[in-house]
Amino acid sequence: MIDRRSHLRRIVEVEIPVLLIVLFAIGPYAWMMITSIKPSAEISQWPVRYWPDQPTLQHYRDLLARTTFSGNMRDSFIVALGASALGLAVSIPAAYAFSRFSFAGRRLLMTQFLVINMFPIVLIIIPLFVLMRRFGLLDTHLGIVLGHSTFAIPFSIWMLTSYMNAIPRELDEAARIDGASRLQALRFVIMPVVMPGVVTTGIYIFVTSWNEYLFAMMLSGQSVRTVTVALQLFIGEFTVQWGLLTAGGTLIAIPVTILFLFVQKRLVSGLTSGAVKS
Repeated sequence: MIDRRSHLRRIVEVEIPVLLIVLFAIGPYAWMMITSIKPSAEISQWPVRYWPDQPTLQHYRDLLARTTFSGNMRDSFIVALGASALGLAVSIPAAYAFSRFSFAGRRLLMTQFLVINMFPIVLIIIPLFVLMRRFGLLDTHLGIVLGHSTFAIPFSIWMLTSYMNAIPRELDEAARIDGASRLQALRFVIMPVVMPGVVTTGIYIFVTSWNEYLFAMMLSGQSVRTVTVALQLFIGEFTVQWGLLTAGGTLIAIPVTILFLFVQKRLVSGLTSGAVKS
């Protein structure tokens, strides 16, 4: 009897609330995917039809054939991968320096990395726009990559510093005694150990860049346009092309979902290994 009551109590107090939270979280995505396969006539039909009588992929065909969305997907991949590569190339050696060296202003700089992420992006978008225009980087992949890196790199350095602080300094010293340089110790000794943290940071930068809208809107144009900006074109002043909008939203979610499924174990281990160190 006691075991049955405990099991019932667990269902009521834990499992049902968790299920409701999960349904609340995935509900909008499920509705978006269902809407994307509805015929245009059924999208605006009243009363609402929750499942289409004849599911169709016409919205996806129109999206890829009649718009520039496939090119926008390519632009987003280039920008997200570029931001991840630039972010890791800067964050890894910087985090190693913050973790292994003591210098004046170290703690202040680490605090500033967190403070930067507290400021609204809109505060720096205009100065950044002026700089990009002066250097001729507007409407280029490099310009958007640099814009996304402005906010991604400080937080990435802070994350990787936490991971590297968990690695004993004796490993570095042993490598130096064996004749390795600082860069060799970082590459061959530290990097294999901190790789879960590097993967976690790389995914953070990729997802942040992939979903970013404000920088992409201000720094892009006709030549380079990411998917988040392209979706906004389907929203007019008086009408919304719900079929194309939901089909595009579904396609945008697929790469991030696949990426998470492939690196799920390494991502979770990276998050947990760095969560208890500072």
